[in-house]
Parts: sequence; C-alpha cells; structure tokens
Amino acid sequence: MFKTNVGSLDRLVRVVLGVFLIALVFVGPQTPWGWIGLVPLATGLLRTCPLYSLVGINTCSR
Repeated sequence: MFKTNVGSLDRLVRVVLGVFLIALVFVGPQTPWGWIGLVPLATGLLRTCPLYSLVGINTCSR
C-alpha cells in the first residue's frame, strides 16, 4: 500500500518520541497536546511517512 521510507534509526526515534509524548498525557502536564505523539508513533510502526514521500526523502536502506 505505502512505500517503506523510514529506516531503522529513524523508526526507533519516532517510536520513542511518540510513546514519550503520549505518556505526557497521563503523567506529565496532562494536556491534550501529548496526543500528537500518535503521529510519530504511527509513522514509526508503519515504517512509512507521507511527508517523506512528498519531499522525496528515504532513510530506509532497502
């Protein structure tokens, strides 16, 4: 469906950042802005980034 364009290091950073931001919703300042963490988490888990596709960036070694 979508072309894989997120490499392993990029993927790790996205997943960690996404989990961290979502955790802020529950234990940090508890603002709804933490739900923005769903975006990097989803792109990290799915290994595809629509913005990378538009710009033509590919961090995947394949």
